[in-house]
Amino acid sequence: MAASENARSLALVAARAASDKKAEELLLLDVSDRLIITDCFVIASASNERQVGAIVEAIEEKMRAAGTKPVRREGTREGRWVLLDFVDVIVHVQHSEERAFYELERLWKDCPVIEFDHDGAPDDSAEQPDSTEQPSEEGSQA
Repeated sequence: MAASENARSLALVAARAASDKKAEELLLLDVSDRLIITDCFVIASASNERQVGAIVEAIEEKMRAAGTKPVRREGTREGRWVLLDFVDVIVHVQHSEERAFYELERLWKDCPVIEFDHDGAPDDSAEQPDSTEQPSEEGSQA
């Protein structure tokens, strides 16, 4: 059974928030066939503890605006690997060294990847026009 539309939507909200704070190696996985407790994983990394904290704060803020808050938070004090449990979505924000050591994506390699356009991800508050025009690339980083 594939992840619910709500879970996928929330995973994209979390991913956009992480991307806005320059998270690295963003990966969204549909783990619903392998786990009973959640539908999606969002995995992101950062090069230092301060950035991990900034990413976590941005994710929590955007998820609250989307109508949900974490039922559990772990690792915020150390800032090396923070887990945010939003029930249908679990977010892992890891320091790059922890990401390389634990290799979560290798553990979940059989799970389908949820596509996420890092540069052109639509803003969750923006209305999408009914046209075939592609969004401008002016705001993307070089």
